[in-house]
Amino acid sequence: MTAADHSGRIFLDSAGSSLPPEPVLDEVIAHLRREAEIGGYRAAAERAEDLEQGYDVIAELVGCERDEVAFTDSATRSWLTAFDAIPLGKGDRILVTEVEYAGNAVPLLRRAEETGAVIEVIPSDHSGQVDVEALGELLDERVKLVSVVHVPTNSGLVNPAKEIADKAHEVGAIVMLDACQSVGQVDVRGTGVDILSFTGRKWLRGPRGTGALMVRNEVRHKLHPRLVDMHGGEWTGPNEIRLRDDARVFELWEYSYADRLGLIAAAKFALDKGIGEIEREVAERAKRLREGLSAIPQVEVRDIGKRKSGITTFTVEGVEPQTVKQRLYEQNVTVSVSPGNSTLLDTTKRGLDEVVRASPHYFVTDDQIDQAVEAVSRSVR
Repeated sequence: MTAADHSGRIFLDSAGSSLPPEPVLDEVIAHLRREAEIGGYRAAAERAEDLEQGYDVIAELVGCERDEVAFTDSATRSWLTAFDAIPLGKGDRILVTEVEYAGNAVPLLRRAEETGAVIEVIPSDHSGQVDVEALGELLDERVKLVSVVHVPTNSGLVNPAKEIADKAHEVGAIVMLDACQSVGQVDVRGTGVDILSFTGRKWLRGPRGTGALMVRNEVRHKLHPRLVDMHGGEWTGPNEIRLRDDARVFELWEYSYADRLGLIAAAKFALDKGIGEIEREVAERAKRLREGLSAIPQVEVRDIGKRKSGITTFTVEGVEPQTVKQRLYEQNVTVSVSPGNSTLLDTTKRGLDEVVRASPHYFVTDDQIDQAVEAVSRSVR
């Protein structure tokens, strides 16, 4: 039995923080209890082999080598620590998508101010996904970074990551993929990106306060990690240090061992079910939800893109998204609201403020989807 089976609600917020399955709960709670029994250091030593094996698990999940994996405490930490290591100077160009996330936009703009780098937006095509041909016209040797949001927080879009990466690599640009909303519901293996960041708490169904980072060996030599502690580097002399030569240079010495074990358990759980099967089931549930919502006259589904993820966003004529969220909550349906300033470029272009976001995972049944649609219908009457 999973947490979803006895939650007592229709849970449509896996894009926010999903419901962990029992193996994840058991792993986290058991390790916390073990720490209480024998202390954190001894408890960690007992699980050293399992923690080391975690690099193989994450490598299998995202499609890379084990020495290209670093564990962190969030998708944000993963993205920031890698971004901070990319050398940028005056006149260097950074390309972003129209669905860039605020958590990335703030540090991007901050570093542009500090370094004199220039940020430019890649146009989208008529469907809303990145226009790869337009990207090609923007590229030259001054483009140092292409920042790609794979699945935006405010719509069902899945951007064509591999096509973007292949095009950007023609000029030697580094491609960073924000896979915060895709790992755990969309197969990210084979995207060809250089850097990939993700969280445990969303579609992967892991604990909060967990994340991971993939940095390809081919680009690591181009990076200059600055946020390094005694885990990522070694103090070798009074005035000398030596950095690690793998992705773990981006890790910190201190972390929650219980939560990391939970993240590894969540990744194993997803791999055992099958990433392809998860992607298929999530897509089916989101499609059913979109079709049901589209049949309600006052509701407008706001998803864009040729390929859709498990995120479904919508607005209700005459009813504020926060009000819709509350009315659904009162009917035991959990959704969230995506604010306009979290994806400012996209929402400004489309004339949106907030949108209601529903994100059904594979553990949500067809009957629950239909009940949620009926709850939305009652909420607009």
